[in-house]
Parts: sequence; C-alpha cells; structure tokens
Amino acid sequence: MKIDKRNNYILLAENFYMNENKEKAIRFYNKALFYDGPEEENIVIMSNIAVIYGELEKYEESLGMYNKIIEYDSKNYEIYYNMALIEEQRSNDEAALSLYNKVVEINPTFSKAYYNIATIYDNQGDREKAIEYYYRVIVYDPKDYITYNNIGSIYEEMGEYDLAFSMIKKSIAINSEFYMSLFNMGVVYKELGNHEESIVFYNKAKGYNPKYHYIYLNMSAIYIEDKEYFKSIEILTEGIKNSPEAHDLYYNRACSYAILENKELAIKDIRKALILNPSLIKWVIKDKDFHNLHNNEEFNSILDQYS
Repeated sequence: MKIDKRNNYILLAENFYMNENKEKAIRFYNKALFYDGPEEENIVIMSNIAVIYGELEKYEESLGMYNKIIEYDSKNYEIYYNMALIEEQRSNDEAALSLYNKVVEINPTFSKAYYNIATIYDNQGDREKAIEYYYRVIVYDPKDYITYNNIGSIYEEMGEYDLAFSMIKKSIAINSEFYMSLFNMGVVYKELGNHEESIVFYNKAKGYNPKYHYIYLNMSAIYIEDKEYFKSIEILTEGIKNSPEAHDLYYNRACSYAILENKELAIKDIRKALILNPSLIKWVIKDKDFHNLHNNEEFNSILDQYS
C-alpha cells in the first residue's frame, strides 16, 4: 500500500509539473519522500525538487536539496555541476569555480565544467586562465567549435592575430554555419588589413544571423574608413531594419550622412540614437564627423537638450 501511495504522489507531482503548477509538484514530490523506496529513486525525486526550486529562482532551497543528495552520493558530479550553475546565476563566481573544480576532480573528462570555468575567467578578464581551461575542453571534446571560436576571440583581443586566425579557422572547419566564428574571422581579417576578406566573412555571418547588429556596425566602420559612405549608409540601413533598437547603427549612419553633408538625415539619426541611448551625447559633442553641424541650430538644440 505504501508503494502505491508513493507512486501516486510521484505521478501527481509529474502531472502538476507538466501543467506548470510547480509549487504543487514540489509538494507532492515531498509527500512521496515520506514513503520508503529505493535510494536511486529518492535521488531522482530530490533532484526533481531541486531543479524545480531552481526554475522558481528559490536558489537556497534548491542548493539545500542538492546538499541532501550529496549525503546519499558524495561522488555525484552532476549534482555539483547543477549547484555550480546556480551559484553562477547568483553571481557567486568563486563558489561556482569551487564546485566546477569538484566536478572535474570526480570526472576529469566532463568538458562542460571546464567550459564554464573558462567562461568565468574570461568574464573576469583573466585571459590566460580562460585559454588554459578552454584548451582542456577541446582535449575531451575536439569537435567543440564554440570553444575554438572563444579561444580565437581571446587571442584576437590580445593582438595575437595569427593564433586567432588558426583557432577560428578550426571552428569554421567544424561548423561553417556558426555565425560568431564567421563574424570573428571578419574581425581578424580587418585587423590584418584585409578589408575585402573581412567583408566576405561579415556577409557570411549576416546570412546566418541577420539580427546580430555588430555585423552591420563593423562593416560600416570598414566602409567609413575606406571613405565609401554610401555603402556604409546602405549596410547600416539594412542593419536598422533587422535591429531597430541598435542605437550605434543610427549613430554610425548619422556620421556617414554628416560627412556627405546630408544634415537633415544626420540630425534625424542623432536624435534617434540619443532616444535609445542618451549617454551617447558625450560622443556626439566631440565627434569630428559632426563638425559641419556645429553651426546648425537644430543640432545645437539637441546638444542643449541632452547635455
């Protein structure tokens, strides 16, 4: 009879969860735990409760349940991994790192933990450690094209363009449709002074993710540098169509319009950029591209409004 009640509570919990009633799902999973059952099943039930608490952003309760599971199975690396994810969500990087290190201590081949360690160091600006752990990812998952791209991106930031090129090339060889690798290859080619190839790769990236507005921004920067202002306006207009809230696209288009002496459209784009991001005013004030607007009454009115 007890086993029937336990199973019934588990079924009720699952049904409530499927119907988005997570609080009741937790309630009935807890009821199921009142009845004896196999240890493996207890761990599954407690894991489900911990996951649901996490989804409800009740992180302390989730971590508490995971700690109870560890009392049953202290070598369950997936539990430590889930706890680390929660600590990351709570911006507790050091706690997350400690837990991820516990994961790879138990299972040295679990590449996801190395990846997350690397991203924490990357976000902290510790490039050397980020690269170290990203390399550990590809030891155990040599087809991880995202990791190759991330390594390449860090090398690009460090000015190591040959290494960046090599790693991003490997990423593209594994997955030629990953827009970030194509985008970053465009960045590297630009830094190497090859504008033509840079544009080729930005266009490829755009084909796979037309809403990624930095593609249009970087392409426009090349066109402006090459004094191809009409091409800059054309690509920025396409970008604005796909990402209408991207303030920097309006700003760059305003620069191109101003250089071409189209004051009316330049001012219109300046207004739009400032509506989206008022802090841009500090750039508008000192940007040499707007020098021919300094005697314009409407332009100076904008400066007065936002300064």
